[in-house]
Amino acid sequence: MSNTSPEHIAALIERVGRLLSTEAHAEGLLPVQWEALRYLHKANRFSRTAAALTAYLGLTKGTVSQTLKALESKGLVKKQIDLKDRRSKHLSLSTKGKRLLQRDPLEVTVAAINELGSSSQRALNRSLESLLALRLAAQDRQPFGQCRDCRYFADRHPEGDPHFCQLLHEKLAAADAQAICYEQLPR
Repeated sequence: MSNTSPEHIAALIERVGRLLSTEAHAEGLLPVQWEALRYLHKANRFSRTAAALTAYLGLTKGTVSQTLKALESKGLVKKQIDLKDRRSKHLSLSTKGKRLLQRDPLEVTVAAINELGSSSQRALNRSLESLLALRLAAQDRQPFGQCRDCRYFADRHPEGDPHFCQLLHEKLAAADAQAICYEQLPR
């Protein structure tokens, strides 16, 4: 019989995390830099800011600022001033950053997860989502879910393109529905 104690499960998660962290030193980047690149790749246009990245990573502003400076100096991330609010800057991946993500070391773990059967993948997904939700709630942190799962998401809205965000009063493209959002509140 396998050990299913909470202590053992937490230790397993820690070991997998350590493996991920070790692999994430690939391509001359730090693990946090890979996380920032992945976030910018998955986030919607409203959520590609330093403040949103700081909230997502749960790190200090200074750490995120240094991370972004390093990614910018490597030519992986670009900053653009928001035309509506000139105090704000939006972040995006450069072409070089997008190409680098095609060699993401996280893919080793993705391949291992693909080795699991579909029922194991579903169970693992449900369990990890629940665990993450509990940990985020305990720290009063935002969930950063997908737009399509948000209470403000309006599918095929007449003012949308084809969707609409009722919180930000913005049109959403089909790709936006799949993106993660800083403002997301689960239904």
